[in-house]
Amino acid sequence: MLPKFDPTEPKACLSVLEDVTSNAKQIQDSVLEAILSRNAQTEYLKGFLDGQVDKQSFKKNVPVVTYEDYRSYIDRIAIGESSDLICDRPIIALLSSSGTSGGVPKLIPLTAEELEQRILFASLYAPLLYKHIEGLSEGKTLKFYFVSREGETASGLMVRTMITCFLKSLNPTNSLIWDKIQISPYSISTCSDTTQSMYCQLLCGLVQRESVTCLGAPFASSFLKVIKFLEDHWDELCSNIRTGRLSDWITDAQCVSGMGKFLTAPNPELASLIEQECSKSSWEAIVRRLWPNAKCIEAIVTGSMAQYIPMLEFYGGGLPLISMFYGGSECFFGFNVNPLSKPCDVSYTVVPSMGYIEFLEVDKDHQEAGHDPTKKPVVVDLVDVQVGNDYEPVVTTFSGLYRYRLGDVLRVTGFYNSAPQFQFVGRQKVILSIDMDKTYEEDLLKAVTNAKLLLEPHGLMLMDFTSRVDSSSFPGHYVLYWELGSKVKDAKMELDRDVLEECCFTVEESLDSVYRKGRKNDKSIGPLEIKVVRRGAFDELMDFFLSRGSSVSQYKTPRSVTSEEALKILEATVVSKFVSRKTPSWELHEVHSSR
Repeated sequence: MLPKFDPTEPKACLSVLEDVTSNAKQIQDSVLEAILSRNAQTEYLKGFLDGQVDKQSFKKNVPVVTYEDYRSYIDRIAIGESSDLICDRPIIALLSSSGTSGGVPKLIPLTAEELEQRILFASLYAPLLYKHIEGLSEGKTLKFYFVSREGETASGLMVRTMITCFLKSLNPTNSLIWDKIQISPYSISTCSDTTQSMYCQLLCGLVQRESVTCLGAPFASSFLKVIKFLEDHWDELCSNIRTGRLSDWITDAQCVSGMGKFLTAPNPELASLIEQECSKSSWEAIVRRLWPNAKCIEAIVTGSMAQYIPMLEFYGGGLPLISMFYGGSECFFGFNVNPLSKPCDVSYTVVPSMGYIEFLEVDKDHQEAGHDPTKKPVVVDLVDVQVGNDYEPVVTTFSGLYRYRLGDVLRVTGFYNSAPQFQFVGRQKVILSIDMDKTYEEDLLKAVTNAKLLLEPHGLMLMDFTSRVDSSSFPGHYVLYWELGSKVKDAKMELDRDVLEECCFTVEESLDSVYRKGRKNDKSIGPLEIKVVRRGAFDELMDFFLSRGSSVSQYKTPRSVTSEEALKILEATVVSKFVSRKTPSWELHEVHSSR
């Protein structure tokens, strides 16, 4: 647990960060002791520990598990059994994960105490930004948040996303702090209609453009969705500013009352200025042009979000991209204590107070080095990780998760005081496989990053992508769905077949030697295919996943799709197809091997 401190006092926040990262081992031991002493009599732990609450018994007897191993306990609580199956405190909500990795959201238990800790955690990073970015505290933040549709279990337990839970649980003091920091009023950010909320948050930001010193969203993808929304609605927004009158279709009471404080009189001069910028043929640096005092864009740009960096740089016009923290529905983990580091160099420093965190060793070379599947994986303590090694985090929380595998791959880059720092590499799960090949998210992201460089000389940008395996013919092959955009507004896109076929080949050349050998020698894998989809295809895909329980704020495009319904959406939007015409080399070569 974090020590008590005043979240409105920057020095206190920075002092807490220094203290907890300087005593990582002691804090981790005390966190585990507190969790076990509280929860030893729960049905779950009693079955493994039989009353023993020491660290050695915990590590020896409590298994490392995945969600599927744990699901039955969550299901029992969802239908009305007591929280003390897994936790000594009442579970106030089940957090719905983003739901795009496996297609169906996972439900993660949350207690009131844990939620309070996460709100405190979130208050720690603003002072870090102010410390590193001059002038940031002189204005406000235009950060786009959206609540999502909520559900209930059969027993009446709320099912919410983490961001929705966070937003709707702020007490009056927290919401007052919100309105001091954020451009958009708390009432607008908690509007349940995402479209109305997005429109009004943008309108607030444009009306107060001179006061905006930071823009952002939880993820790079959600910030780019806002930019695209602005591209589609700027003329209407200008009309509202010019007339001082809100559009009639904005009917939500929270949005109407929230906007009443800002849209108070006609401002034709501001409307004309915004209109002039938005009507230019290129939207390069549009963020900097519309918000001249902005110092940075804050959004997570690591892992699968890294593919959006070129687009953020294009729209941002050189504004620093700040990727501040790493966390999930299961646990909040750590901060980027060097916020101005380049996106490719971002490391997160673990905050050891948030849960008991172990690390499962991940063998980076298991595809080519003959990994022994019978070898028991090694689990090490937080402070015992080795710089340069890859690990999967395993968390034990106050809310009732015990030795729970997250599925992420983290690479240790160093230590801040005594707390490890790591880069987010990707998901541990194999996302594409036909024969002996195993392509992980990290592999695919690197391959696509290499290929999309071929688009730049032609004024094209890769807006989004996903993938699947097509086994309808033999041999099966990888299929990539690409949505392309032009750097010149409203320009007709001319797709050069030679360029797109070379993109196919570059992806293949960038994958590991097992894939390349399957293509060239074994003939067990067919030529890779890129299917270009029409503009808006990935919005349709997102709408599908939102209907399944994901949220706009937490949504991440899945890097592979297996859902038949989702694939039908993508296939219906395909406008052209390209196939690799060359066969990649298969020799082991370090340049292209990524695992």
